[in-house]
Amino acid sequence: MIEVCNLTKIYNTGKGVFNIDFTVNDGEVFGFLGPNGAGKTTTIRQLLGFTNATGGKCLINGLDTRNKTDEINRDLGYLPGEIAFFDHMTGMDFLLFIAHLRGIKHPTRMDELISRFDLEADRKLRKMSKGMKQKVALVSAFMHDPQILILDEPTSGLDPLMQQRFIEMIIEEKKRGKTILMSSHLFEEVERTSDRVAIIKDGRIVAIETVATLKAGARKTYRVSVGSEKDRDKIIASGLSVTEVAPLLFEIMIKNDFKEMFEVLRTVDVVNLESFEQTLEKVFIHYYEKGGN
Repeated sequence: MIEVCNLTKIYNTGKGVFNIDFTVNDGEVFGFLGPNGAGKTTTIRQLLGFTNATGGKCLINGLDTRNKTDEINRDLGYLPGEIAFFDHMTGMDFLLFIAHLRGIKHPTRMDELISRFDLEADRKLRKMSKGMKQKVALVSAFMHDPQILILDEPTSGLDPLMQQRFIEMIIEEKKRGKTILMSSHLFEEVERTSDRVAIIKDGRIVAIETVATLKAGARKTYRVSVGSEKDRDKIIASGLSVTEVAPLLFEIMIKNDFKEMFEVLRTVDVVNLESFEQTLEKVFIHYYEKGGN
């Protein structure tokens, strides 16, 4: 449904995105992870047809995003990372304006979303908080029930309750067969909703994997406390990846070498053993701080 083909966009500063390739399948939720400046929004702007690429192309439902923008937008929901409204309008004025542009005659879906996100739609946009404006943008992106959605930091400014409601809605939309590309910094929402994840670093894709595969490929951490200095010496001499975080307390990082670790632990007096669940955040940090490739 979404194809990014060898996309390159270079700005005068030399920054941009370089040879980006990925696809989003029909009915898939695709997470797009990276810090500010990594190239997420630049890629999304190409998908929306806002700028000309230096090289490569983007397709949505088989249509070129530069010359078929009007046709694509009829069945596309978009939430930008930076939102601009007509501040003199109320939230309801704006949503009805968008409904008119899209030819929505019966805004039932709009009303459902307003209720779902507790949107105070009668307030002036200029007086709304960041979170309330984000709710207006969410309703605007989803209210025409599009088959394809491109969401750039969709829960920015939302409180934890609204973030949870958003995650629940994405899971529902996924079950309905919607195709969703979602850029985010919030690892939980990507981890809970996405089928696959792309990690972008310095304008280049460094990984495209299922969430399960990314987590399985990461190292697992165990914290072990032992009973004596003799045990300490055995742990350090074991050949495992070991960090002593306090006297007689160690963190052991392993990938698939469980057998080796437990053979070592059998020879020492283990006072306590804790495991730490691998999260997508830890995988992400690996790619950005540990030189992952």
